[in-house]
Amino acid sequence: MTKKNAPTIDFSKILETINADFPFYQAIDKDGKVVNEDLIPDLSDDELVELMSQMVWSRILDQRSTALNRQGRLGFYAPTAGQEASQLASHFALEKEDYVLPGYRDVPQLVKHGLPLSEAFLWSRGHVAGNLYPETLKAMPPQIIIGAQYVQAAGIALGLKKRNKKNVVVTYTGDGGTSQGDFYEALNFAGAYHANGVFIVQNNGFAISTPRNKQTAAKTLAQKAVAAGIPGIQVDGMDALAVYTVTKAAREWAANGNGPVLIETVTFRYGPHTLSGDDPTRYRTKDMEDEWHQKDPLVRMRNYLTEKGLWSEEKEAEVIEATKEEIKTAIAEADKIPKQKVSDFLKNMFEVQPQNIKEQIAIYEAKESK
Repeated sequence: MTKKNAPTIDFSKILETINADFPFYQAIDKDGKVVNEDLIPDLSDDELVELMSQMVWSRILDQRSTALNRQGRLGFYAPTAGQEASQLASHFALEKEDYVLPGYRDVPQLVKHGLPLSEAFLWSRGHVAGNLYPETLKAMPPQIIIGAQYVQAAGIALGLKKRNKKNVVVTYTGDGGTSQGDFYEALNFAGAYHANGVFIVQNNGFAISTPRNKQTAAKTLAQKAVAAGIPGIQVDGMDALAVYTVTKAAREWAANGNGPVLIETVTFRYGPHTLSGDDPTRYRTKDMEDEWHQKDPLVRMRNYLTEKGLWSEEKEAEVIEATKEEIKTAIAEADKIPKQKVSDFLKNMFEVQPQNIKEQIAIYEAKESK
């Protein structure tokens, strides 16, 4: 029996269709010149200055945190330089009652949402006091497990929806996080229930040393929203104004019951993945780094505001000095917190302590009291 030929299907055309509808949104170019007037946000002069001040604050915080880590005064640290627009401009679009679920690189947003900087330093040290949030702080501690915050965010987003709240949960992960099962499960769940979530992927090009194109065949990460039936959008993550505008629009969409949005911010981390032994010179070229430094979010925002007469070297120097003083005070406050004890670890681990744990606690408390 002769088999019939299979029908001809042009799979390349299907791919073209999938990849066709994800434009790249940008408001100002690398020199701070406006390229899309429609994306310039309706922010007051004071708000623009505050946003720039927060970005400068974050750059200095990164520099000082790196130095404190090298001095042995901080523990785990993931550098943030280069991602100030992606992080702070997206957070600037939120309301105080919105929830923030950060990844481990997203401490700046958490502090600006209300976490005392001293407690952020304690979290870096692995101290339990850095994880005890009051109910008034609408946030969760930075998630170490890659992508796990997305599942948590989906649950909170549904809770907001069921309570008819006009607030959202905003969560962050990196490009590597989109290769995790939690990422897909969270988008699918939130999409199915039209939950109040804004899911941000900060595409800095690498998951530690693995380049984005080795993780996925998708042309963009934004288009991963399609399978969940939700909007996906890609924005210049080095452009604070575009990031703010896109996040603000996504927040309004989600808060009004239309369901979640996935935002891909195309950005770059200047430093290593973390300060725990990663060496970016082994997987990134100098030419690549030079190219991204020319797109620096602080430079383009500085140029934009200077042109408008809103920024100066003197103003930036004031912000830098104030930030250094804030950090100095915060690290001193963190140093005052008593160090953790083995008996504390055992007490915190078990809500109801079995007999053998009680015995161990007694043994360690006796040793610790000497």
